[in-house]
Amino acid sequence: MALIVDVFEARSDNYGYLAHDTATGRTVAIDAPEAGAIRTALLHRGWTLTDIFITHHHLDHVEALAELKAEFVTRVAGPRAESDKIDGLDILLEAGDTIALGETIFDIYAAPGHTLGHIVFSDKVGGHLFTGDALFSLGVGRMFEGTPGPMWEGVKALRALPDATLIYCGHEYTASNAAFALSIDPDNAALRQRAAEVTELRKAGRFTIPALLGTEKQANPFLRADDPGLASHYGLQGAAPAEVFAAIRKGKDNF
Repeated sequence: MALIVDVFEARSDNYGYLAHDTATGRTVAIDAPEAGAIRTALLHRGWTLTDIFITHHHLDHVEALAELKAEFVTRVAGPRAESDKIDGLDILLEAGDTIALGETIFDIYAAPGHTLGHIVFSDKVGGHLFTGDALFSLGVGRMFEGTPGPMWEGVKALRALPDATLIYCGHEYTASNAAFALSIDPDNAALRQRAAEVTELRKAGRFTIPALLGTEKQANPFLRADDPGLASHYGLQGAAPAEVFAAIRKGKDNF
């Protein structure tokens, strides 16, 4: 049993993903940002779309859903808490659930903050983590609907996954995230190394995703809101991590 992940560009700065279960041939699109980009990726691989997994309700993640579902007669799964905002869901998911793609089992995590019902798909056996806009390389999604406490708890739960886990997020924001992270944590060697790698990847026209969770644990400031050094940067010595997380998020919003 194995899962093959195809990464491609969609819209202006979205990432699109196809995940293919080799044992059964089932293929899922993670979110539905752009029908044409997904069709092209399917043709390139010679795969047939059987499933769509939705992380959250924002238009740039669901816009192609109806078109793809009509064309491929797919099974669509997404967040129960946002079912009133997403047309076409067949399976409603929430934290603690699992969903199978052939022989590959995905665990569902809640990741509230960017949107209140945002979910994340984790293939623990294969080490693939599809995070939508909840967690980026060197960043997290803008907190449109949630509050810092639950958002911090959500990303902290993802941080507990193994270091070898590969993160597949919704957008190519890594370079801008690196610039902000360096502004608040300039002496972090792991961050400096990742930022240099990102610069070289982008110069070469290459993707910065997937990102290694082990590196993110060391370099992503939003995964380190319980680090005393970051608390000190904001004058929040001894504060709760959620308060530090909120300060980091506000700092990024204004960067």
